[in-house]
Amino acid sequence: MTKEMVDAVDVVTSETRARSDPAIAAPRPEPRAASDLFRLLPYLMPYRARWIAMITVAITSLAATVAIPLMTKAVIDGPVRHQDQRGLWVLGAAAMGVGISEAVLWFIRRWLVAKATMGVEADIRKDLYARLQILPMSFHGRWQSGQLLSRIMNDLSVIRRLLSFGLVFLILNVLQITIVTIILLAMYWPLGVVVLVSIAPITLTVLHFERAFTRLSRQAQDQAGHVATHVEESALGLRAVKSFGREDYVYDRFDEQASTLYDTQIEKVAVSAKFWTMLEVIPNLTLIVVLGFGAYAAGHGQVTLGTLVAFITMMLSLVWPIASLGFLLSMTQEAMTAANRIAEIFDAPREITDGPDTAAPRGGRLELADVGFRFPATAGNDSVSPDSESFALRHVNVTVEPGETLALVGATGSGKSVLASLLPRLYDVTEGAIRIDGTDIRDLSLEALRETVATAFEDPTLFSMSVAENLRLGRPEASDEELSRAIEIAAAQFVYDLPFGLQTRIGEQGMSLSGGQRQRLSLARAILAAPRILVLDDTLSALDVHTEAEVTEALRRVLGGVTAVVVAHRASTVLLADKVALLDTVDGAGTITHIGTHAQLLATVPRYRFLLAASDELDDGCEPRPGWEDDDQRRRLDRAYEEACEERGAARRAADYAASEGRRR
Repeated sequence: MTKEMVDAVDVVTSETRARSDPAIAAPRPEPRAASDLFRLLPYLMPYRARWIAMITVAITSLAATVAIPLMTKAVIDGPVRHQDQRGLWVLGAAAMGVGISEAVLWFIRRWLVAKATMGVEADIRKDLYARLQILPMSFHGRWQSGQLLSRIMNDLSVIRRLLSFGLVFLILNVLQITIVTIILLAMYWPLGVVVLVSIAPITLTVLHFERAFTRLSRQAQDQAGHVATHVEESALGLRAVKSFGREDYVYDRFDEQASTLYDTQIEKVAVSAKFWTMLEVIPNLTLIVVLGFGAYAAGHGQVTLGTLVAFITMMLSLVWPIASLGFLLSMTQEAMTAANRIAEIFDAPREITDGPDTAAPRGGRLELADVGFRFPATAGNDSVSPDSESFALRHVNVTVEPGETLALVGATGSGKSVLASLLPRLYDVTEGAIRIDGTDIRDLSLEALRETVATAFEDPTLFSMSVAENLRLGRPEASDEELSRAIEIAAAQFVYDLPFGLQTRIGEQGMSLSGGQRQRLSLARAILAAPRILVLDDTLSALDVHTEAEVTEALRRVLGGVTAVVVAHRASTVLLADKVALLDTVDGAGTITHIGTHAQLLATVPRYRFLLAASDELDDGCEPRPGWEDDDQRRRLDRAYEEACEERGAARRAADYAASEGRRR
């Protein structure tokens, strides 16, 4: 549990509280149980005035409920017995006033509790969502998205129902049972003892069914998460499902998950039904005994008629509180399980935290010193753990000077995308260090690092909002002119032809756009962020030849002013770089085996020539013939490289001239 979570027990104003500082209390050393539900109590603090008022009103209403049978006794043993008509009107009016007051108090209680409980639910949901945003990629790799969705929606609704209804009634019912039992003992102790004795089997019944119901509640809530995961995966992969005609297969899988959830819920209802039945039978048997003994006592003059009527009325008033204990305790158990599931997210370690330096580096010098990385354990893949030897990268050493562009070339699975993910600290290195201007990126605040490094991934993520909002995700304050320039560089002018231009809302994951269009928008978003270090993870792979040439030409102008790392599979992309690093698998881990210019590697490294010529690795161990570098393809690559160098030099001279003019002004 992080220190921030331990310190944040007092205030729950979501607007002013840091995202990493939820109000949930620190975990207790005991095994998970009701303690996790108690840890959510700090969220009640901002609404404590309403809760105090609500409890006061509820207790007052309970007093009115208890007073009515006592007033009935007074009416029967007083005005009715003595035929006092005036006293009958007075006590009758008083009883009616108490009844009306009880109804009004119940309305006030409901009004007070509604805003408080909904506010608590909203506050927990905001903190839970904020927590998900700051948890590392390793956490999200272990958890199914449906399980997270189930916790942030279903489990919070369960807790809200307990706070708005269950908890209040549980307190009031226990209080009512205690007070009424004491009054019954005072009115006629033999019958009071009968009522008191009936509490013992009720307690035993609760203890008997509690464990089974708790287990089934957890199973049902977990299974609901599995169903949500399947629905989400099916919705996102609908295009693939339809293209292969596998609708029936996907439906069968969903039906299996839904049937499992149904069976679990039926089993839970069966346990609950047994619970309810016992809690209905015991009070009714008690009522029969009370009626029999009470009639005998009244017939022999041991109690007055008013006392017997009041006793039976109060006894009947206990039927609902006692019978509802099953429902309320079931609700409490479900809420405890939900709180345990929610606390699992709050208790997940952040792993990637802010460093002490809040100033963003300005130079842009990037250094990877003996970098090694292995993936943390994931659900169902415990063999890949921090203690294993399964490194994805190891002994990676390279330096990129400010304004330089480094191309990463390697076969599939050599670790290029992993390396691109390490630069913005989506994962932390296992060994070595990544430095920007001599500062370890782990010493930088995440805000400063993400301001310095912008990444465009091969598989772009777009959100269900407007094109402009998607592009400004990394830099909300960007002007319209800067936005237009980024669109032009990424050759994404197609956005102007959309129905509402830049204000057109694109579908979830950008599914309404083609793969190439999504990649161009992702590239434009990274360019618009105006970083000192730009990371492009094969962002041109889905573009056609003509569009790629257009984007490449525009990128040459942009890359002259930033430090860039470009994951490349094509020779045309490699030509953007000042130097090239060849990633290859050595002893099971990706590492940089050669660094040099494109011309140097082309002339001296057969593996490099093979990768560029093949466009993808042919895993057959073959190598190109020794005379390959003398053929026409080699000469075309050399000619293209020389032209790219000339254009890049011209672009740099123009950028240097513009910078000098800016300093002069």
